[in-house]
Amino acid sequence: DQRGPGAVRPRRRPHLPPPHELFAERLLAVLSGHRPVHWMLGQTIGEAYEQLVRLAPGTPLRARGARPVIRTCRAFQPRPGAVEAAASISAGDQVRAMAFRLEQGPDLRWRCAAVELGGERT
Repeated sequence: DQRGPGAVRPRRRPHLPPPHELFAERLLAVLSGHRPVHWMLGQTIGEAYEQLVRLAPGTPLRARGARPVIRTCRAFQPRPGAVEAAASISAGDQVRAMAFRLEQGPDLRWRCAAVELGGERT
């Protein structure tokens, strides 16, 4: 290190996963009952919060005896500042699909704008 003693080291930003992976985990926590819906208040826009309010009471991604996990999460960027993502979620023998849309605001923060669930329960 050539900066000498007492020099301040530059801070490294920890590696953060892409926004769609972070939101997949957040949505899974709410829809599996591990977090309350209001945990997503500042992270949603438009209809997304109301969609979560309707979906969450049934904890559609909860399975008996198995904690749900995200198997895959893929994203497509239809335009700058928008991401459409799809995740497959498994819990025991059950596999479900979750799709969601993220939009980046003027403050550069990503927020969930829509969420949908698919797949039949077994």
